This record gives sequence, C-alpha cells and structure tokens, in this order.
Amino acid sequence: MPAVLTDQKIIVTGPTGQVALPVTLALAEHNEVIGLARFRDPDARAQLEAAGVTCIETNLAAGDFSSVPSAVDYVLNLAVVKSNRWDIDLAANAESAGLLMQHCAGAKAMLHCSSTGVYQPAGRHELAETDALGDNHRVMMETYSIAKIAAEVVVRTSARLFNLPTTIARLNVPYGDNGGWPAFHLAMIEAGQPVPVHPDRPNRFNPIHEDDIIRMIPAMLEAASVPATIVNWGGIDPVDLEEWCEFLGGIVGKDATFVETDATIGGVTVDTSKMVQLAGPTTVGWQDGLRRMVAARA
Repeated sequence: MPAVLTDQKIIVTGPTGQVALPVTLALAEHNEVIGLARFRDPDARAQLEAAGVTCIETNLAAGDFSSVPSAVDYVLNLAVVKSNRWDIDLAANAESAGLLMQHCAGAKAMLHCSSTGVYQPAGRHELAETDALGDNHRVMMETYSIAKIAAEVVVRTSARLFNLPTTIARLNVPYGDNGGWPAFHLAMIEAGQPVPVHPDRPNRFNPIHEDDIIRMIPAMLEAASVPATIVNWGGIDPVDLEEWCEFLGGIVGKDATFVETDATIGGVTVDTSKMVQLAGPTTVGWQDGLRRMVAARA
C-alpha cells in the first residue's frame, strides 16, 4: 500500500472529534471521504464540507446505516461516545461497530480505533497486546473501558463473520494542534490549577502526535487481517505526565503543580514493538509536538 491513500472511497465515523478531524481533513485531500456523525456543531460540519467531505447525519447508537453508501474501499471507525450511560455507550461504541461492518462488508479493510484504556493498570510494566484487560478508566468515566473492550469483541467477531480484514489499534494519549489530554493540562497550568496525578508515580504514557496518526493509517489498513490484527498505537518514547506538564509550564512561563489522587487514571505504558514492525516508528518527538500544540492553541 502506498504511503498516502489516493482515489479511495473512505468512511470515517466521528469526523468532528479530536483525533478524527485532522485525519478526515488529511484524507479528504486525495480521496472521497464520507463522514458519519450527528453534526450538532454547524461550524464543524461546514469545515468538513469545505474540505470536500460528504457529511451524513448518523446516530451511531441507533445503528441505522440505511442512508450510508455500502460500496466503499475503507472504513475508519474513529468515533467514541462517552455519555456515561451504559445503554447509549454500549450501543454507540460496540453494537454500531458490528452493524457498520455488516453494512460495509465488501470493503478492503477496516481500522477500528480502540484505546490503551482497555488494559488492566500495571504500573511501569510495558503492556503488550496480549496483556490483561481491565476497567482502567472507571474512576473518571464509568462506562469507557468496558465499552471499549466490548467494542473490540464485537469488531473481532464481525471481522470473522463478514470476512472483513480488520485492524484494532489501541491508541495511547493522542494529541496535536487539535488538542488532546496535554491540552487540558496546559489549560490547568495556565489557570494556576494543580494537575491530578495518580499516587503510583511516575505516571508514564506513550503520547502520539496527530501527524504520526495520519501518517500511519495506510500501514494500519495494510496490516488488517482475519482474525483481526490487534496493535498498540503510541509514541515510541514513553514520557511521564509530570514531565510533560513541567515542560508545558516552561513554555508558557507557569509552574506546573500536582495533586495526588486515586480519582484519576494511573500510568499506561505500552510496548510499541509490534506497531513499529507494522507501521514504522513515530517521528514527532513529544517536546516538538507539545511546542507545536501550544503555538497552535495560543
């Protein structure tokens, strides 16, 4: 597969989201892109349509794809619903994925964006794709981790049922010009608020810049298989949350302060060796990426 997708018909779910928006805009430069969302923000829809994206209003929780073309080349399931209501979140994140795969069963490949929030917390251990799953995010979002795990199971089953080559990519702290978790920390630092950190310090993660996410998509689709390929998706250089907050504070001239609490997620560090094998290493270092994020959001 070429390094850049061209002249393909691609469905993207959740195209107004933090991760999906820059991905959708990048894909729309050389492909026919169809975005599925509720499009409650008219400005966000206008931005996508100005870039050539066909926007189709879709309620993922309802699972009705009758107005969506089924003859497409690729499906990128990047939507995430975090209502904290079990009925909605299981339907929108898990059931809808299987129904969409059924609708687009003739596609070349499916990329389902999961999260490293599916792993059982394991301190400083670098989590491999075969490590234990658990209710990682319960202290912050009750439904998130379980809905994400449920979605993976539905996607794995659907890949086999419909013989649809699939990659399940577990994303770890995506960020960039369009925001992300470090952007929330930046806002707290600028407001003089302490950043919550888990007592099991340091809180280590693998942040990945949106440029690397966009660059790796063709390879992630190329890696799709039946049964589904499962791969961690994060930066090759782990970094402590405390370190990136102090770095952000240095950029804006504010001291980062912290408060230890069990009411936040602990570090999730992942083994990226399988990702590197399939898609190559990430190329945007976290310091450069954060500088760019701050500049873009100044």
